Amino acid sequence: MTTITTRTVEYPADNLTMVGHLALPAGAGRRPAVLIGPEGVGLSDVERRRAEALAELGYVALAFDLHGGRCLQDPDDMLARCMPLLADPERLRGIGHAALDVLRAEPRADLDRTAAVGYGTGGAVALELGRDGVDLRAIATVNALTTGRPGETARIRCPVWAGVGSADPIMPPAQRDAFTAEMEAAGVDWRLVVYGGALHAFHHPPVDHTVRPGVGHHPRHAQRAWRDVVALLAECLPVTE
Repeated sequence: MTTITTRTVEYPADNLTMVGHLALPAGAGRRPAVLIGPEGVGLSDVERRRAEALAELGYVALAFDLHGGRCLQDPDDMLARCMPLLADPERLRGIGHAALDVLRAEPRADLDRTAAVGYGTGGAVALELGRDGVDLRAIATVNALTTGRPGETARIRCPVWAGVGSADPIMPPAQRDAFTAEMEAAGVDWRLVVYGGALHAFHHPPVDHTVRPGVGHHPRHAQRAWRDVVALLAECLPVTE
């Protein structure tokens, strides 16, 4: 395991003071950079560990914040915050651009090799950055089959990988079909992986608070989805000395 360094970064977005988690790989040279967006509950140790795992692989990684340092464990609080966000692409893009500015201000980040990885609401942020024409090398999402405004998906200039559970009631087959039709019509290089029997947020370890119906952890598919994300990054943003 390589030696990594981490630090907390504060930055403004969506009229809040966001609190992100930046992880840097060993060494001194520039490395590919990855944004990591959390599920609707917000930034937690799960995303912090993912940023650190990517740093161990040689990436500069920023796990970004959605709710101004808060983690919204109550499902009603989470929905009250996230549903207006998901209905407003400009707010999602603002959150994404603010985090991207922090990542790109890091001297060790290779500005020509950047990717966005997101889960749930964080995945919607990643997709909206692509629809806004941001120069990304890859977009990976889990549980985030959101569709965009007409014509804007054609601005995506990188491969898009999406993962979803087959038993996810929040992202049902009709949502999958709408997402893939949009990607196909826009000529995007896209992939969709459906994980059999998995619920919504199947990638997230079990929690000790109330969750929405249809949410549940699937350990085997969680590992597979992570390997798929890492494989996409290795393909599109290989780490070289």
